[in-house]
Amino acid sequence: MKTAILGPAQRAEALARMAERELDILVVGGGVVGAGTALDAATRGLSTGLVEARDWASGTSSRSSKLIHGGLRYLEMLDFALVREALKERGLLLERLAPHLVKPVPFLYPLQRKGWERWYAGSGVALYDAMSVSSGHGRGLPVHRHLSQKRALRVAPCLKRDALVGALQYYDAQMDDARYVATMVRTAAAYGAQVANRARVVGFLREGERVVGVRVEDVEGGGDYEIRAQQIVNATGVWTDDTQALIGERGQFHVRASKGIHLVVPKDRIHSSTGLILRTEKSVLFVIPWGRHWIVGTTDTGWDLDKAHPAASSADIDYLLEHVNEVLATPLTRDDVEGVYAGLRPLLAGESDATSKLSREHTVAHPLPGLVVVAGGKYTTYRVMAKDAVDEAVHGLDQRVADCVTEDVPLVGAEGYKALWNARARIAARTGLHVARIEHLLNRYGSLTEELLELVVADPSLGEPLAHADDYLRAEAVYACTHEGARHLDDVLTRRTRISIETFDRGTRSAREVAELMAPALGWDDDQIEKEIAHYQKRVEAERESQRQPDDLTADAARLGAPDIVPL
Repeated sequence: MKTAILGPAQRAEALARMAERELDILVVGGGVVGAGTALDAATRGLSTGLVEARDWASGTSSRSSKLIHGGLRYLEMLDFALVREALKERGLLLERLAPHLVKPVPFLYPLQRKGWERWYAGSGVALYDAMSVSSGHGRGLPVHRHLSQKRALRVAPCLKRDALVGALQYYDAQMDDARYVATMVRTAAAYGAQVANRARVVGFLREGERVVGVRVEDVEGGGDYEIRAQQIVNATGVWTDDTQALIGERGQFHVRASKGIHLVVPKDRIHSSTGLILRTEKSVLFVIPWGRHWIVGTTDTGWDLDKAHPAASSADIDYLLEHVNEVLATPLTRDDVEGVYAGLRPLLAGESDATSKLSREHTVAHPLPGLVVVAGGKYTTYRVMAKDAVDEAVHGLDQRVADCVTEDVPLVGAEGYKALWNARARIAARTGLHVARIEHLLNRYGSLTEELLELVVADPSLGEPLAHADDYLRAEAVYACTHEGARHLDDVLTRRTRISIETFDRGTRSAREVAELMAPALGWDDDQIEKEIAHYQKRVEAERESQRQPDDLTADAARLGAPDIVPL
């Protein structure tokens, strides 16, 4: 299979091709569900398009807890079907579809009461493991184990002694959510899908009752396109109702947004060899290993303000710090926080006002001829959501269409990954890079690492780390533009890399170096470089200001102080 390249020329060509002739399926929304839907449709042999108003995964799909999990707490709600489905998908991702991107991660669940709690929680985790194995794709993860207080404190010395009487340890999985989506978009393109980010749907085309296409604004080039398709799939997540409003039709269901915020702290602030899962009065709190950092989250509160840039308030940050410090021997302070990010979960509106009780199930509807809507669900089960959406769309096509095959379609970079991992020492010797660098690249790009190393061969300076974010090579900033569809500085610092949340300066000290690396690939002049840097700095300033505000309303107003799009 030929690997697709998502550079500026390919983006322009994709927009032109989508406007040339009617597609079978056009997907609106470049998050994990939209990207998954495009991949599903393309691998069934359908002519497929995918458009995204901003950057790939710029909304919910880059701001999650970075977990691929069955949802242990849903067992307590007796939602066995949801957990079983998610555990099957977790196994597929780990073993077959994306072993280079999805990795096992251990979690410790502290027990606070002797006797019944160990039996109760242990039964739940045992069932979790059993359901994973019974799915046929769960044998790659270790089974849970019971720990005494002494053994628990040995694997997690960060915990207060009086915070637990013992513990359970079990395994789930994690990934870089934004990188996963970008990789899936490239996979869809490799199978023939035409894809374009920064392409905003501004209206729908109708012929009588039937939806026959969309009007798209090229946010970068300023042009307008009419893209026609036999079936349009609305996969815009928390924007579902807004997208439906462009058609002038009331949807069959509504999507509500629930805000979850996360803190990123350096690895040395929490002394533990395992992640943690803690109960709160409302939900659960995770402390998740993340390279040289920890992610602490999350909150679960209703949000009806700006969807593009949900803001974390001072109250949100205090909530997480207060709850995690209840169990930490050395408490975290504001000074320990490197990064903060807020995301919105798309929940199907139900009868309960509490967002933690709204449905995490997904639904698919066909409200008008030519239009399919998919919404709800969770990151882990995106592939099932995509399958259901395409299955529904197929009913409106005048042709015989193959069944879904994505259960057997690895993402680009997966094929050959394990062999390259075994050869990482040899690759390090050949390239002159440290073996830890090669491991970093393989776990971000898989077998596509060879493409990135070709850039280093052509320009050895690209094999150097970024001056103020030395987890990343200079080549990665260039590759993001030439191969992964990055169009702006924000795309690279926030999603192709995670510099914006992994450094105390939030990426501002790396901004100039990265912008100058991006400039040749994107044709920027000095003026555009300055605009990109200034825009990014304003964004960081607005986010910092929002995080000093006492509540959602004032935090939202502060975050909106930065402009959304850099003028070209």
